[in-house]
Amino acid sequence: MFVAAAVCPCPPLLLPEVAVGAAPELDPLREACDEALFAMLAAEPDLVWVVGPGPEHRLFDRGGVGGFQGFGVDVTVGLGERVEGEMLPPGLAVGAWLLERAGWEGPAKGLAVPDYLEWPLCRENGVELRESAERVALLVMGEGSARRTVKAPGYLDERAEPFDASVAAGLASGRLPQVDAELAFELMASGRAPWQVLAGAADSDEQPVASARLLYDDAPYGVGYFVASWSPGV
Repeated sequence: MFVAAAVCPCPPLLLPEVAVGAAPELDPLREACDEALFAMLAAEPDLVWVVGPGPEHRLFDRGGVGGFQGFGVDVTVGLGERVEGEMLPPGLAVGAWLLERAGWEGPAKGLAVPDYLEWPLCRENGVELRESAERVALLVMGEGSARRTVKAPGYLDERAEPFDASVAAGLASGRLPQVDAELAFELMASGRAPWQVLAGAADSDEQPVASARLLYDDAPYGVGYFVASWSPGV
């Protein structure tokens, strides 16, 4: 049963050790993530799934290990059982860091979803996660368009802002639209597939989303960052 979700972006810059001198610039984003995770864990889940972008469709059903050594810092994080050899993609590693930061010590598993994963399969994955334990929470990692400004990683695309606005509205209302995969790919929006998994997990006539809060919506580096908190009705 789905009991709560936290939606967060997954730039390694979330880690103050990686951001170094720029760390204070993202303090409001970190605070919003902390608030979303606090609300998610307050729902007392039996299991937390971290869902995020990855190069391949892969289940980390026992857990895994992620690190940020490639960004010049000696920080290693674990998810679940910290299975050696099961290397988490960066998005899931940031999710594992957020869980550790929030003090979660319960069961946690991961699901990496590639940007090409189609809506029906994303939705099916969400339903499967929802039914994986009596009380399931999702920590959903991913970002909006990386083409919001001329200094953004993908340069400026005038379609980026309306795309992100529709996602933000869906996160605020608790009803995410079916996001166009091709457009999301062109706009470099890594959150498309993870958000669609969330939509599948939360899409229940028995327990529709009763509370949805958009806690952060900005593009400090030309990349759309959203933080949201969802919970179903009792």
